[in-house]
Amino acid sequence: MDKKTYIIGVLSVIAAILLAANLMPRVESQAQGAFAVKDRDYQMVAVRGTKGGEVLYVVDNFTGKMAVFGWDNGSIKPLVVQKLQGR
Repeated sequence: MDKKTYIIGVLSVIAAILLAANLMPRVESQAQGAFAVKDRDYQMVAVRGTKGGEVLYVVDNFTGKMAVFGWDNGSIKPLVVQKLQGR
């Protein structure tokens, strides 16, 4: 076996490994629906949005404000920030 045949064989094996890795399904981590975190001053709930993506509700119990953030296609943007009634 000469040097050219050896190099072609090694490159073929590397190409097969890279092709197999590219065809494997990617597992993305997603927020779990109705997953809540509650502390003394903050409450957070992550749910699946009606139009796709994930939605995070954040309630500040100290100031009485609520913020809603949308997560879709790797970008996060605030949807609503408002004061809760009764405070």
